[in-house]
Amino acid sequence: MRRILTALLALALPTLAAAQEGEVVRSEAASFRLTTFATGLERPWGAALLPDGRLLVTERPGRLRVVGRDGAVSAPLGGVPEVEARGQGGLLDVALAPDFDRSREVYLCQAMLVQGGALTRLVRARLSPDAAALEGTTPLLDATPPQASGRNHYGCRIAFGRDGALYLSTGDRYEVKERAQRLDDLAGKVLRLSRDGRALADNPFVGRGGARPEIFSYGHRNPQGLALNPWTGTLWEAEFGARGGDEVNLLHPGRNYGWPVVSHGVDYDRSPIGTGRATAPGIEDPIHHWTPSVSPSGIAFYDGEAFPGWRGSLFLAALNPPGLVRLTTEGDRVTGEERLLFDRRIRMRDVIVAADGALLVLTDESRGRILRLAPP
Repeated sequence: MRRILTALLALALPTLAAAQEGEVVRSEAASFRLTTFATGLERPWGAALLPDGRLLVTERPGRLRVVGRDGAVSAPLGGVPEVEARGQGGLLDVALAPDFDRSREVYLCQAMLVQGGALTRLVRARLSPDAAALEGTTPLLDATPPQASGRNHYGCRIAFGRDGALYLSTGDRYEVKERAQRLDDLAGKVLRLSRDGRALADNPFVGRGGARPEIFSYGHRNPQGLALNPWTGTLWEAEFGARGGDEVNLLHPGRNYGWPVVSHGVDYDRSPIGTGRATAPGIEDPIHHWTPSVSPSGIAFYDGEAFPGWRGSLFLAALNPPGLVRLTTEGDRVTGEERLLFDRRIRMRDVIVAADGALLVLTDESRGRILRLAPP
Protein backbone atom coordinates (compact mmCIF):
# COMPACT_ATOMS: atom_id res chain seq x y z
CA MET A 1 0.00 0.00 0.00
CA ARG A 2 2.83 2.42 0.84
CA ARG A 3 4.36 1.83 -2.60
CA ILE A 4 1.01 2.55 -4.27
CA LEU A 5 0.57 5.80 -2.33
CA THR A 6 4.13 6.88 -3.20
CA ALA A 7 3.51 6.21 -6.88
CA LEU A 8 0.23 8.12 -6.84
CA LEU A 9 1.91 11.08 -5.13
CA ALA A 10 4.67 11.09 -7.75
CA LEU A 11 2.08 11.15 -10.53
CA ALA A 12 0.24 14.00 -8.82
CA LEU A 13 3.25 16.28 -8.46
CA PRO A 14 3.19 17.66 -12.04
CA THR A 15 -0.53 18.37 -11.63
CA LEU A 16 0.09 20.17 -8.37
CA ALA A 17 2.82 22.27 -10.01
CA ALA A 18 0.54 23.10 -12.93
CA ALA A 19 -2.21 24.15 -10.56
CA GLN A 20 0.17 26.71 -9.06
CA GLU A 21 0.99 28.28 -12.44
CA GLY A 22 0.62 32.05 -12.29
CA GLU A 23 0.41 32.22 -8.51
CA VAL A 24 2.03 35.00 -6.50
CA VAL A 25 4.90 33.81 -4.32
CA ARG A 26 6.12 35.87 -1.39
CA SER A 27 9.78 35.93 -0.47
CA GLU A 28 11.69 37.83 2.20
CA ALA A 29 12.43 40.86 0.02
CA ALA A 30 9.92 40.70 -2.84
CA SER A 31 6.78 39.05 -4.16
CA PHE A 32 6.72 37.60 -7.64
CA ARG A 33 4.37 35.90 -10.05
CA LEU A 34 5.59 32.52 -11.29
CA THR A 35 4.69 31.60 -14.88
CA THR A 36 5.99 29.40 -17.65
CA PHE A 37 7.60 31.64 -20.26
CA ALA A 38 8.65 28.99 -22.82
CA THR A 39 8.27 25.25 -23.40
CA GLY A 40 9.46 22.72 -25.95
CA LEU A 41 13.14 22.61 -24.96
CA GLU A 42 15.14 19.47 -24.23
CA ARG A 43 17.54 19.82 -21.31
CA PRO A 44 18.20 23.56 -21.74
CA TRP A 45 21.61 24.33 -20.23
CA GLY A 46 22.73 27.89 -20.93
CA ALA A 47 21.30 31.15 -22.26
CA ALA A 48 22.48 34.55 -23.43
CA LEU A 49 20.30 37.65 -23.63
CA LEU A 50 20.35 39.26 -27.09
CA PRO A 51 20.23 43.08 -27.35
CA ASP A 52 16.62 42.98 -28.61
CA GLY A 53 15.43 40.99 -25.58
CA ARG A 54 15.36 37.56 -27.21
CA LEU A 55 17.35 34.64 -25.79
CA LEU A 56 19.89 32.29 -27.30
CA VAL A 57 19.38 28.97 -25.51
CA THR A 58 21.46 25.79 -25.70
CA GLU A 59 19.99 22.32 -25.41
CA ARG A 60 22.39 19.73 -24.07
CA PRO A 61 21.74 17.17 -26.86
CA GLY A 62 23.38 19.64 -29.27
CA ARG A 63 20.87 22.24 -30.41
CA LEU A 64 20.82 26.04 -30.20
CA ARG A 65 17.55 27.96 -30.39
CA VAL A 66 16.26 31.52 -30.22
CA VAL A 67 13.44 32.19 -27.76
CA GLY A 68 11.38 35.25 -28.66
CA ARG A 69 10.16 37.96 -26.32
CA ASP A 70 6.79 36.18 -26.41
CA GLY A 71 8.31 32.83 -25.44
CA ALA A 72 8.12 31.34 -28.95
CA VAL A 73 10.90 28.83 -29.58
CA SER A 74 12.62 28.81 -32.96
CA ALA A 75 13.69 25.84 -35.03
CA PRO A 76 17.23 24.65 -34.26
CA LEU A 77 19.87 26.99 -35.66
CA GLY A 78 22.17 25.79 -38.40
CA GLY A 79 25.94 25.69 -38.14
CA VAL A 80 26.05 24.37 -34.57
CA PRO A 81 29.10 22.12 -34.00
CA GLU A 82 28.79 18.44 -33.19
CA VAL A 83 29.04 17.62 -29.51
CA GLU A 84 29.64 14.62 -27.25
CA ALA A 85 26.14 14.34 -25.77
CA ARG A 86 26.76 11.56 -23.27
CA GLY A 87 26.71 11.60 -19.50
CA GLN A 88 26.82 15.24 -18.41
CA GLY A 89 28.24 16.32 -21.76
CA GLY A 90 26.73 18.07 -24.75
CA LEU A 91 26.20 21.65 -25.87
CA LEU A 92 26.53 23.56 -22.61
CA ASP A 93 27.05 27.31 -22.11
CA VAL A 94 26.63 30.23 -24.53
CA ALA A 95 27.79 33.85 -24.15
CA LEU A 96 27.84 36.96 -26.32
CA ALA A 97 30.98 38.98 -27.01
CA PRO A 98 30.99 42.36 -25.22
CA ASP A 99 30.79 44.06 -28.64
CA PHE A 100 28.12 41.71 -30.01
CA ASP A 101 26.18 44.64 -31.51
CA ARG A 102 29.09 45.17 -33.93
CA SER A 103 30.79 41.77 -34.18
CA ARG A 104 27.81 39.39 -33.68
CA GLU A 105 30.31 37.02 -32.05
CA VAL A 106 28.93 34.16 -29.96
CA TYR A 107 30.97 31.84 -27.73
CA LEU A 108 29.93 28.27 -26.96
CA CYS A 109 31.26 25.72 -24.50
CA GLN A 110 30.74 22.05 -25.27
CA ALA A 111 31.83 18.51 -24.57
CA MET A 112 33.82 17.20 -27.52
CA LEU A 113 35.10 13.77 -28.51
CA VAL A 114 38.65 13.87 -29.89
CA GLN A 115 41.41 11.33 -30.37
CA GLY A 116 42.16 9.98 -26.90
CA GLY A 117 38.78 10.74 -25.34
CA ALA A 118 36.47 13.61 -24.41
CA LEU A 119 37.19 17.12 -23.18
CA THR A 120 35.78 20.62 -22.69
CA ARG A 121 36.01 22.80 -25.81
CA LEU A 122 35.55 26.54 -26.36
CA VAL A 123 34.11 27.58 -29.74
CA ARG A 124 33.56 30.96 -31.42
CA ALA A 125 31.02 31.76 -34.15
CA ARG A 126 28.98 34.63 -35.59
CA LEU A 127 25.22 34.76 -35.37
CA SER A 128 23.73 35.31 -38.83
CA PRO A 129 21.78 38.56 -39.39
CA ASP A 130 18.48 36.65 -39.36
CA ALA A 131 19.53 34.70 -36.22
CA ALA A 132 18.84 31.43 -38.05
CA ALA A 133 22.39 30.03 -38.08
CA LEU A 134 25.92 30.23 -36.78
CA GLU A 135 28.56 31.24 -39.29
CA GLY A 136 32.33 30.83 -39.24
CA THR A 137 32.26 28.35 -36.37
CA THR A 138 35.82 27.95 -35.08
CA PRO A 139 37.23 25.84 -32.21
CA LEU A 140 39.42 28.05 -30.01
CA LEU A 141 40.66 25.92 -27.11
CA ASP A 142 40.54 22.32 -25.91
CA ALA A 143 40.94 21.70 -22.18
CA THR A 144 43.57 19.02 -22.66
CA PRO A 145 44.48 16.31 -22.05
CA PRO A 146 41.38 14.37 -23.21
CA GLN A 147 40.05 11.64 -20.97
CA ALA A 148 39.21 8.21 -22.38
CA SER A 149 36.71 7.14 -19.71
CA GLY A 150 33.84 8.97 -18.06
CA ARG A 151 31.61 11.71 -19.41
CA ASN A 152 31.09 13.87 -16.32
CA HIS A 153 32.32 17.16 -14.80
CA TYR A 154 32.95 19.36 -17.83
CA GLY A 155 32.36 22.65 -15.98
CA CYS A 156 31.78 24.81 -19.08
CA ARG A 157 30.58 28.27 -18.00
CA ILE A 158 31.73 31.41 -19.81
CA ALA A 159 31.95 34.96 -18.44
CA PHE A 160 33.63 38.18 -19.58
CA GLY A 161 35.53 40.43 -17.18
CA ARG A 162 35.57 44.21 -17.10
CA ASP A 163 38.90 44.06 -18.91
CA GLY A 164 37.34 42.15 -21.80
CA ALA A 165 39.05 38.87 -20.86
CA LEU A 166 37.10 35.68 -21.42
CA TYR A 167 36.88 33.34 -18.43
CA LEU A 168 36.07 29.66 -18.93
CA SER A 169 35.45 27.10 -16.19
CA THR A 170 36.50 23.48 -16.65
CA GLY A 171 35.61 20.50 -14.48
CA ASP A 172 38.00 17.93 -13.04
CA ARG A 173 36.33 15.26 -15.26
CA TYR A 174 35.52 13.15 -12.15
CA GLU A 175 37.63 10.06 -12.87
CA VAL A 176 40.95 11.47 -11.55
CA LYS A 177 40.26 14.16 -8.94
CA GLU A 178 43.93 15.16 -8.75
CA ARG A 179 43.77 16.70 -12.24
CA ALA A 180 42.37 19.82 -10.55
CA GLN A 181 45.72 20.36 -8.77
CA ARG A 182 47.99 19.77 -11.77
CA LEU A 183 49.18 22.97 -13.39
CA ASP A 184 50.12 21.19 -16.64
CA ASP A 185 46.48 20.08 -17.04
CA LEU A 186 43.51 22.31 -17.94
CA ALA A 187 40.91 20.26 -16.04
CA GLY A 188 39.48 21.61 -12.78
CA LYS A 189 40.42 25.21 -13.54
CA VAL A 190 39.14 28.65 -14.43
CA LEU A 191 40.97 29.87 -17.53
CA ARG A 192 41.57 33.48 -18.57
CA LEU A 193 41.77 33.96 -22.31
CA SER A 194 41.78 36.45 -25.14
CA ARG A 195 38.84 36.33 -27.51
CA ASP A 196 40.81 34.08 -29.84
CA GLY A 197 41.32 31.52 -27.06
CA ARG A 198 44.94 32.29 -26.19
CA ALA A 199 46.46 32.93 -22.78
CA LEU A 200 46.72 36.59 -21.80
CA ALA A 201 50.23 37.91 -21.18
CA ASP A 202 49.50 38.94 -17.58
CA ASN A 203 48.00 35.62 -16.47
CA PRO A 204 49.46 34.36 -13.17
CA PHE A 205 51.31 31.30 -14.53
CA VAL A 206 52.76 32.79 -17.72
CA GLY A 207 56.46 31.87 -17.93
CA ARG A 208 56.31 29.29 -15.15
CA GLY A 209 57.79 25.94 -16.14
CA GLY A 210 55.36 23.02 -16.13
CA ALA A 211 52.30 25.26 -15.87
CA ARG A 212 49.73 26.09 -18.54
CA PRO A 213 49.62 29.86 -19.16
CA GLU A 214 45.83 29.85 -19.65
CA ILE A 215 45.18 29.06 -15.97
CA PHE A 216 43.70 31.80 -13.78
CA SER A 217 42.74 29.68 -10.74
CA TYR A 218 42.82 25.97 -9.92
CA GLY A 219 41.59 23.32 -7.50
CA HIS A 220 37.98 23.37 -8.76
CA ARG A 221 35.74 20.30 -8.91
CA ASN A 222 32.82 20.97 -11.28
CA PRO A 223 32.33 24.73 -11.64
CA GLN A 224 29.02 25.38 -13.41
CA GLY A 225 28.48 28.90 -12.07
CA LEU A 226 30.50 31.92 -13.20
CA ALA A 227 29.42 35.57 -12.93
CA LEU A 228 30.92 39.04 -12.81
CA ASN A 229 29.90 41.09 -9.78
CA PRO A 230 28.66 44.29 -11.48
CA TRP A 231 29.33 46.43 -8.40
CA THR A 232 32.87 45.31 -7.54
CA GLY A 233 34.11 43.92 -10.87
CA THR A 234 35.19 40.65 -9.21
CA LEU A 235 34.51 37.19 -10.60
CA TRP A 236 32.39 34.77 -8.55
CA GLU A 237 32.30 31.03 -9.12
CA ALA A 238 30.01 28.24 -7.86
CA GLU A 239 30.87 24.54 -7.94
CA PHE A 240 29.52 21.17 -6.87
CA GLY A 241 31.03 19.28 -3.99
CA ALA A 242 30.56 15.54 -3.62
CA ARG A 243 28.35 14.65 -0.64
CA GLY A 244 28.23 18.20 0.67
CA GLY A 245 30.89 20.82 0.21
CA ASP A 246 29.26 22.87 -2.56
CA GLU A 247 31.03 26.23 -2.77
CA VAL A 248 30.81 29.84 -3.85
CA ASN A 249 34.27 31.28 -4.41
CA LEU A 250 35.63 34.76 -4.98
CA LEU A 251 38.29 34.21 -7.64
CA HIS A 252 41.78 35.66 -7.37
CA PRO A 253 44.62 35.13 -9.87
CA GLY A 254 46.85 32.15 -9.19
CA ARG A 255 44.94 30.93 -6.12
CA ASN A 256 44.30 27.28 -5.21
CA TYR A 257 40.67 26.55 -4.25
CA GLY A 258 41.44 23.21 -2.70
CA TRP A 259 39.84 20.33 -4.57
CA PRO A 260 40.57 17.50 -3.83
CA VAL A 261 42.98 18.38 -1.01
CA VAL A 262 40.28 19.86 1.25
CA SER A 263 36.49 19.92 1.24
CA HIS A 264 33.59 20.77 3.53
CA GLY A 265 31.95 17.52 2.40
CA VAL A 266 32.82 13.85 2.11
CA ASP A 267 32.94 11.51 -0.86
CA TYR A 268 29.86 9.66 -2.10
CA ASP A 269 30.83 6.56 -0.07
CA ARG A 270 31.18 8.89 2.97
CA SER A 271 34.96 8.47 3.07
CA PRO A 272 37.11 11.58 3.72
CA ILE A 273 38.27 13.65 0.75
CA GLY A 274 41.98 14.39 0.50
CA THR A 275 43.31 15.39 3.89
CA GLY A 276 39.87 15.06 5.44
CA ARG A 277 40.04 18.71 6.46
CA ALA A 278 37.93 21.67 5.37
CA THR A 279 40.80 24.12 5.09
CA ALA A 280 44.57 24.20 4.85
CA PRO A 281 47.38 26.77 4.59
CA GLY A 282 47.85 28.12 1.09
CA ILE A 283 44.32 27.23 0.01
CA GLU A 284 41.59 29.80 -0.54
CA ASP A 285 38.47 29.28 1.57
CA PRO A 286 35.03 29.58 -0.07
CA ILE A 287 33.00 32.66 0.82
CA HIS A 288 29.91 30.44 1.18
CA HIS A 289 29.37 26.68 1.24
CA TRP A 290 26.64 24.08 1.73
CA THR A 291 26.51 20.75 3.51
CA PRO A 292 24.14 19.07 2.66
CA SER A 293 24.45 20.01 -1.00
CA VAL A 294 22.22 22.16 -3.16
CA SER A 295 24.10 21.32 -6.41
CA PRO A 296 24.50 24.88 -7.76
CA SER A 297 24.64 25.32 -11.53
CA GLY A 298 24.19 28.67 -13.33
CA ILE A 299 24.44 31.88 -11.30
CA ALA A 300 23.54 35.53 -11.91
CA PHE A 301 23.73 38.78 -9.95
CA TYR A 302 20.46 40.67 -9.86
CA ASP A 303 20.97 44.23 -11.12
CA GLY A 304 17.48 44.81 -12.56
CA GLU A 305 14.88 47.41 -11.63
CA ALA A 306 11.78 45.22 -11.32
CA PHE A 307 12.64 43.95 -7.81
CA PRO A 308 14.41 46.67 -5.77
CA GLY A 309 14.58 44.33 -2.77
CA TRP A 310 16.62 41.85 -4.76
CA ARG A 311 19.27 44.22 -6.06
CA GLY A 312 22.71 43.01 -5.08
CA SER A 313 21.55 39.41 -4.67
CA LEU A 314 23.30 36.45 -6.26
CA PHE A 315 20.83 33.88 -7.61
CA LEU A 316 21.89 30.26 -8.06
CA ALA A 317 19.96 27.59 -9.98
CA ALA A 318 19.97 24.45 -7.81
CA LEU A 319 19.58 20.89 -9.06
CA ASN A 320 19.44 18.72 -5.94
CA PRO A 321 17.48 19.54 -3.90
CA PRO A 322 15.93 21.53 -6.74
CA GLY A 323 15.06 25.21 -6.43
CA LEU A 324 16.44 28.73 -6.58
CA VAL A 325 18.89 30.06 -3.99
CA ARG A 326 19.19 33.79 -3.30
CA LEU A 327 22.32 34.98 -1.52
CA THR A 328 22.34 38.52 -0.16
CA THR A 329 25.66 40.28 -0.58
CA GLU A 330 27.53 43.38 0.51
CA GLY A 331 30.46 44.11 -1.75
CA ASP A 332 32.31 40.81 -1.98
CA ARG A 333 30.72 39.24 1.11
CA VAL A 334 27.74 36.91 1.44
CA THR A 335 25.44 38.15 4.21
CA GLY A 336 22.45 35.82 4.03
CA GLU A 337 20.58 33.09 2.18
CA GLU A 338 17.00 32.51 1.08
CA ARG A 339 15.60 29.45 -0.70
CA LEU A 340 12.83 29.90 -3.26
CA LEU A 341 10.58 27.35 -5.00
CA PHE A 342 12.20 24.35 -3.32
CA ASP A 343 8.71 22.91 -2.79
CA ARG A 344 8.17 22.64 -6.58
CA ARG A 345 10.71 19.85 -7.12
CA ILE A 346 11.87 21.40 -10.41
CA ARG A 347 15.55 20.92 -11.25
CA MET A 348 16.96 24.32 -12.19
CA ARG A 349 19.98 24.64 -14.48
CA ASP A 350 20.54 28.34 -15.17
CA VAL A 351 19.19 31.76 -14.24
CA ILE A 352 19.20 34.96 -16.33
CA VAL A 353 18.11 38.53 -15.60
CA ALA A 354 15.84 39.60 -18.49
CA ALA A 355 15.82 43.06 -20.04
CA ASP A 356 12.66 43.99 -18.11
CA GLY A 357 14.15 42.87 -14.78
CA ALA A 358 12.28 39.57 -14.59
CA LEU A 359 14.20 36.41 -13.70
CA LEU A 360 14.24 33.62 -16.27
CA VAL A 361 15.09 30.12 -15.04
CA LEU A 362 16.02 27.18 -17.30
CA THR A 363 14.73 23.82 -16.03
CA ASP A 364 16.78 20.65 -16.33
CA GLU A 365 14.06 18.44 -17.79
CA SER A 366 13.57 16.35 -20.93
CA ARG A 367 10.52 18.55 -21.50
CA GLY A 368 12.43 21.62 -20.51
CA ARG A 369 10.94 25.01 -19.79
CA ILE A 370 11.90 28.56 -19.04
CA LEU A 371 10.16 29.85 -15.93
CA ARG A 372 9.54 33.56 -15.42
CA LEU A 373 9.58 35.36 -12.07
CA ALA A 374 8.07 38.83 -12.57
CA PRO A 375 6.38 41.45 -10.39
CA PRO A 376 2.74 40.59 -9.60
